Amino acid sequence: MRFRDKVIVVTGGAQGIGKATAMAFLRERAQVVVTDIDKIAGEELAHDIERAGASLRFMQADVGLENEVVALMNEIRADYGRVDVLINNAAVLVDPESRDNPTQLWDRVLAVNLRGPYLCVQNAAPMMPPGSAIVNISSTRALMSEPNTEPYSASKGGLLSLTHALAVTLSPQRIRVNAICPGWIETSRWKRRAVRHEPVLSEADHEQHPVGRVGMPEDVAEACLFLADTKASGFITGQHLIVDGGMTIKMIYA
Repeated sequence: MRFRDKVIVVTGGAQGIGKATAMAFLRERAQVVVTDIDKIAGEELAHDIERAGASLRFMQADVGLENEVVALMNEIRADYGRVDVLINNAAVLVDPESRDNPTQLWDRVLAVNLRGPYLCVQNAAPMMPPGSAIVNISSTRALMSEPNTEPYSASKGGLLSLTHALAVTLSPQRIRVNAICPGWIETSRWKRRAVRHEPVLSEADHEQHPVGRVGMPEDVAEACLFLADTKASGFITGQHLIVDGGMTIKMIYA
C-alpha cells in the first residue's frame, strides 16, 4: 500500500473525478479528506464509504473564498498535522450556452479554478513534509477550446503555468507539483444519487478517441496515484500529463 496512513486532501471530491480519486486513495489505505461546496454530495459520499467499512472525512468549503480555504487548512492541521498529497480538483464548468453576466462568470470561474488551487497550496504547503506531492487537475481545454468557454480555458491554461511556477518555488521543500489534463471524461455514474444516471454514448463518441472509448473518472484517478507516488514519479515535477485517450493528437478535417 503506497499511501497507507498518508493524509490525502481532494478538493471538489464529492462527485466525478474527485470522487473517483478519493476512492482510489482509500483503496491504498490512505487517510482521505474530501472538501466540496456540495454538502449533500459530500455527506452522502462519507456515509457510503463508512457503510463499506472505510473512513473518509468530508469538510464543506468553497475554495474560491480565501477565508474558507484558511479555515479548512487550519482544521486539517489541527486534526492531522500534515498533508502528504494535495489534489486540486475543484472547478466551475462553463456552459457555452450560458447567458450569465460575463464579468461575474469570469470572476467566479477564475476564483475557483485558478485562485482556489493557489490558495490551497499556500495554506497546505507549510504542513507538507519533504516527498509530498501536489496534483492540479487542469483540462485539455488549456490546449484547445470550444466557442464561448473563455473563462474556463483561461483558468485551466493558467493552472498549467501555476503548476510549473509552484514546482520551482516549492522545490527547496522537496514538494513535487504536476498537473493532469483530462479530456472527455464521462462522470454520470459518479454523481450524487439524485442526479446519477447511466451515460448515453454513441459509437461515434467512442470512436473519436484513438483508444476507442470515452474516458472514465477512474482513468484520471490512476494518473493521480502515479503522480503522487514518489517511487513511480519522483523525477517528475512541473509537468502536465494529458489523459484524453489520444483525442488531442487526432487531426480533424471539416
